[in-house]
Amino acid sequence: MTSRTDEATARALADPQGFWGEAAKQIHWFKTWDRVLDDSRPPFYRWFTGGVVNTCYNALDRHVEAGRGEQVALVYDSPVTGTIQKFTYKQMRDEVARTAGMLAGLGVHKGDRVLLYMPMVPQAVIAMLACARLGAVHSVVFGGFAPNELATRINDAKPKVILSASCGIEVQRVIPYKPLLDQAIELATAKPQACVILQRPMQRAERVAGRDHDWDELLARAKPHDCVAVAATDPLYILYTSGTTGIPKGVVRDNGGHMVALKWSMTNIYDVKPGETWFTASDIGWVVGHSYIVYAPLLQGAITILYEGKPVGTPDAGAFWRVISQHKAVAMFTAPTGFRAIKRDDPRGELIKKYDLSKFRTLFLAGERCDPDTLHWAEDHLRVPVIDHWWQTETGWSIAANCVGLERLPVKAGSPTKAVPGYDLRVLDTAGHEVKRGEIGALAVKLPLPPGSLPTLWNNDEGFKNSYLAEFPGYYKTADAGFIDEDGYVFVMARTDDIINVAGHRLSTGGMEEVLASHPDVAECAVMGVADELKGQVPVGMVVLKAGVTKPDEQVCKELVALVRDKIGPVASFKTATVVKRLPKTRSGKILRGTMQKIADSQEYRMPATIDDPAILDEIRESLRGVGYAKG
Repeated sequence: MTSRTDEATARALADPQGFWGEAAKQIHWFKTWDRVLDDSRPPFYRWFTGGVVNTCYNALDRHVEAGRGEQVALVYDSPVTGTIQKFTYKQMRDEVARTAGMLAGLGVHKGDRVLLYMPMVPQAVIAMLACARLGAVHSVVFGGFAPNELATRINDAKPKVILSASCGIEVQRVIPYKPLLDQAIELATAKPQACVILQRPMQRAERVAGRDHDWDELLARAKPHDCVAVAATDPLYILYTSGTTGIPKGVVRDNGGHMVALKWSMTNIYDVKPGETWFTASDIGWVVGHSYIVYAPLLQGAITILYEGKPVGTPDAGAFWRVISQHKAVAMFTAPTGFRAIKRDDPRGELIKKYDLSKFRTLFLAGERCDPDTLHWAEDHLRVPVIDHWWQTETGWSIAANCVGLERLPVKAGSPTKAVPGYDLRVLDTAGHEVKRGEIGALAVKLPLPPGSLPTLWNNDEGFKNSYLAEFPGYYKTADAGFIDEDGYVFVMARTDDIINVAGHRLSTGGMEEVLASHPDVAECAVMGVADELKGQVPVGMVVLKAGVTKPDEQVCKELVALVRDKIGPVASFKTATVVKRLPKTRSGKILRGTMQKIADSQEYRMPATIDDPAILDEIRESLRGVGYAKG
């Protein structure tokens, strides 16, 4: 029997004009499109050409005009400052209109770039929507990014105005932003005409005369600004991915296709209805924050939570359950790494019992591969469906998911379920040929990509083609490896550069991590392939133990080696594991396996721009030396 997901997928691929044209009726258009899919200039496909829209109008004004202005739109929950603040749709519209007027007063017009370097405060969300209201292109850079990384983004986007704040807060640590911003502007060759600084009470910033303005003072004088009509194909934002080359890639998101895809996803993937509360625990500096803190829930008319806190430490491993309970969230979206931190600190889930989660019905995980152990832990303790799904900065929304709004398919641990309607997902070998079901290869999407995905890179069409399209002509290269099983379920096993070659056998580090994570003492883990004279590469595992484990580290490591041998076999040649206190991660929670591999192989590496704590790499080096690596 064909599932509703399979039927929708078949229709979206066979008749994209009809499928997405129907979905687009959920969006307000000042002028409808001439063509749903413009395929006249491949590989540069465009959606809804000729259409005229405004994203802010669809996110705010439309709901107010429909009589829902008094409904809450945004809940700001900040355990690090002890603040909870709620904004209705009418209040949001009015604040956004004045902020748009503030930007217009600084000379910002349609097509100009505005860079945001801000913490998780309501003004950041308001500013993003204000840019959309004007037709300006926003580029959000994660608050606290290093000056040289910020400078490269300033040089590429060439913003007319930069919006920032005096500081951010990481648990109990205040991070001054203004000195980092000043240094970045000094390093940059492209200089902004003006900066607007939100002064936070815990740390005030010095202003540069003639360039810097006080946010509150400027806003007080601003007049509200109406929505500016833009082409559906005009850019809404630029979001930079951190490349290893030192040159970040500016992913472009358009207005029309972006709205259509996100609105469709809230109904069909997440099953969240207008007026319901949705909690995404991420940061607006990441694509998850753009799509599912700001735009998608507001386009849907839902209530979105802006959370300035952590999964643990603000104040404890029950932080998420408190937010869900207090604000009556029906669904949550976060990264598996947050759940591994919760599992490490509260392995028996005792803190969950303190809160009323009766309204909560679904947990969605994405951002990295969700190991089965974390999935089962969440299922067992929350007693709601736990849905792993897979997507990327470039796609802006899910490539593969269990579309619970269409139907809830059976969960297969380790799989984000099936390709989402609109994505023609294939598994290719190195020559670009499709492999058999169940065989591992490069995951690639046959062009065209669906609405909402990147049409190109900012001012870099050649870079777009070289980065994503050149290796497999006619396909978008995800740079992830995996397989599709006989039931059509997708298994994303590793980045393609994390497939290791052990004595001629192609093995997935993700598969080995799955085995390590199943050990009852392991909170989280990473496996990377390190150089070996005899076998080319051999896997090395690094594990963080759960709180309260008293067993000697050596004993745990012996058990892990035996477990991999039992579950995968001697072919894995897994002989080395070591216990560490923590793993190096980006601020979005992704484990830096490539950096650890370079340390193990005594190779030079570039300090990752998004690393959470650089000092951890010294700890990793010492641990690797203890097991015979990192000798350089």
